[in-house]
Amino acid sequence: MPISTYVIIAIFVTFAVLELVYTRLFHKNEQTSDDAIVEILGSLTLVFLTQPMIILFVQWAMDGLVPDWQGAIASINVFAAIALFLIFDDMTQYWLHRASHSFEWLYHLHRAHHNARYMSIRLVYRNNFFYYLFMPGIWFSAILIYLGLGWFFAGYIVIKMLVIIAAHSDVAWDKKLYAIPALSPFMWILERTISTPATHHAHHGRHKDDEAVHYKGNYGNLLFFWDILFGTAKITRQYPKSYGVENLPNIGPARMLAWPVFRRLG
Repeated sequence: MPISTYVIIAIFVTFAVLELVYTRLFHKNEQTSDDAIVEILGSLTLVFLTQPMIILFVQWAMDGLVPDWQGAIASINVFAAIALFLIFDDMTQYWLHRASHSFEWLYHLHRAHHNARYMSIRLVYRNNFFYYLFMPGIWFSAILIYLGLGWFFAGYIVIKMLVIIAAHSDVAWDKKLYAIPALSPFMWILERTISTPATHHAHHGRHKDDEAVHYKGNYGNLLFFWDILFGTAKITRQYPKSYGVENLPNIGPARMLAWPVFRRLG
């Protein structure tokens, strides 16, 4: 495994330990037996099947179609590499995420992520099997790696996963920083730049009449800046009273993980 993978595992384990100590990692409020099934199967499918399959398929396809392109942009400067990944990975993920809350058929692929009635690092990879298969950012990243930006991707993905894991955790690290008056200017910039627990938890809030909830916005993954730029941001520095899906019937793991293959199961 590359070093970046070990670093991401270390980040995940660090937040897991924090949740284990402070917020009951394996005993969240309102969790059900279905939650563990969805989280384990959804995560394993992405990490060991979907993502490797996309990377290998892209490499095979480009070897066959445009073999001369391999490593073609390996020498570009780091700022150009940052721009390419932020646009073709993070921004496209913002638009997929936004579309998933706008079109019913896409929401079926994303609902598993919101069905949990708690926040936790356990939600990071919790999605339908097909959601990540259709995620343009994974495909574009595989192309950029083929073009020679694997050296940059390793650092980029560590930073992105640090932000995403930290934003999903119910150990609200930003709450402590908000309480320090001297950090107010820094936090004003930070919460408009990257996803934080306060802004991302708002997206997972259950009830629209809770003023800390904004599930039709705050779609950013690494950069919250996309929400600022495209008008979907809500910043309250508060946290929802409850989490989950509002006004929809319960569904079982089969539909959450494998819709549309399973359309009517529980």
